[in-house]
Amino acid sequence: MTSTDLEAEKADARMLMRAERNAVEPRDAPLKLIENFPLELAKLSPAAGYWPVGGEIDCRPLLAALAKAGCTVALPRMEGRNGPARFLAWRGNEILTADAFGVPSPPATGADLSPRLFLVPLLAFDRAGRRLGQGGGHYDRIISLYRAHGAVAVGVAYAEQEMGVVPTGPHDAHLDWIITPKEAIRCGRGEGLRGRSGA
Repeated sequence: MTSTDLEAEKADARMLMRAERNAVEPRDAPLKLIENFPLELAKLSPAAGYWPVGGEIDCRPLLAALAKAGCTVALPRMEGRNGPARFLAWRGNEILTADAFGVPSPPATGADLSPRLFLVPLLAFDRAGRRLGQGGGHYDRIISLYRAHGAVAVGVAYAEQEMGVVPTGPHDAHLDWIITPKEAIRCGRGEGLRGRSGA
């Protein structure tokens, strides 16, 4: 498959999965993420989350639960549209300001952190840990950079965002785990785990 063919396949998948995600009724999905979050992951700190935009599942209740359990929490801030992202401490009560993409982020004067755990938004995933994002490659670069220092990448999504096989190329970073309102999946093994984390 040529790179042009791959990009066309990704574009088709993004259109399909964006519609799938937008059709999901969130209900208590953010709270179910907490129930399914594995204890071994809840012990990793600092943990970086994201501010949900465009229909992304809301991970903020999970971040609050991690903070309550003693984890230091961060949010990304993009200073320029081409990155790199900074991860700044967030305690949940700061006044946020728009970053280069207009996403609410901690002030640029905040403390920089080096997360050991990343909660990653996505459009689609499969059980091997392949992830389809928005196409900018930001999280691929982030995951690759921080994984070299032992960080763990956890995709956060609705169960309806699962695909049989997500189209990926050589520069697409894989996820270590997927957490949905239905289960926790340790990627590469296709196994689902259920149960409270204690987060």
